[in-house]
Amino acid sequence: MNVGTAHSEVNPNTRVMNSRGMWLSYILGIGLLHIILLSIPFATVPVVWTLTNLIHNLCMYLLLHTVKGTPFETPDQGKARLLTHWEQMDYGVQFTASRKFLTITPIVLEFWSSFL
Repeated sequence: MNVGTAHSEVNPNTRVMNSRGMWLSYILGIGLLHIILLSIPFATVPVVWTLTNLIHNLCMYLLLHTVKGTPFETPDQGKARLLTHWEQMDYGVQFTASRKFLTITPIVLEFWSSFL
């Protein structure tokens, strides 16, 4: 029995990247990080792009590939507690739009930090 839950998913981690506006929020978060890093005195633009790329990749590695389980109780009898968020996303189906988006974004950041 799930008291106080308003979602119909057994595990909401599976659909979080497909929710409305999530991709835009993700890109805006990266942009906000970059603007905050640009406010550091004596930091050049190439160094700031490198720091943006480094901080983004480190955070995404920790959040997607090392933290296991869910931040809430799920009625799946513990199936999700041994899986990382990347493994839970889209019910484990490979090559979905959200997985492609999360794969392409660090590549684009790498090119921007290398060539801008």
